[in-house]
Amino acid sequence: MRQSVLSRETSETAIRLDWHLDGEGNASIQSGVGFLDHMLTLAAKHGLFDLSLTCAGDLEVDQHHTVEDSAILLGQAFREALGDKAGITRYATVTTPMDEALATVSLDISGRSYLVYHVEGLKDKAGQFDTELVKEFFLAFARHAGVTLHINLAYGENTHHMIEAIFKGFGRALDEASRISGRMTGIPSTKGML
Repeated sequence: MRQSVLSRETSETAIRLDWHLDGEGNASIQSGVGFLDHMLTLAAKHGLFDLSLTCAGDLEVDQHHTVEDSAILLGQAFREALGDKAGITRYATVTTPMDEALATVSLDISGRSYLVYHVEGLKDKAGQFDTELVKEFFLAFARHAGVTLHINLAYGENTHHMIEAIFKGFGRALDEASRISGRMTGIPSTKGML
């Protein structure tokens, strides 16, 4: 079973997670940041993975450490759960509408960390959530998962909808790219490793 159970403890956060890649879309997220909980629940549901995450963070400072450290651990867990990557599809591009917003997420499980983030027009806040942390989340995830991630928001008006389209697409792209191909044998690279 492709699963990872990890924890991370620093002077700023204490996080524990359990991630099953081949799940049913069940999530139990308690980060202390309600908007992040909602987005990760959506990603799990639409990515069909089972995810449990708890975080005790220094929210008296702000949300930054909780969001970034959660993404660091999620990236590490994704990489670990993939194992040797034999037989995975590797690539995915998913376009997701959310009412008036449209976002495309492209993913390569390449072993090379890179983020391209073309997202404009977000208000500073979605409820109490600092929207600049969306980029920080995906940057930390890409770095620690060893993936190349392109996020392009084509358009949108409502900040919540725009971010939701991104996270739903992210979940769907993770599912598609990590899925065992059925046709691919071995590592999906001419190099013989990812």
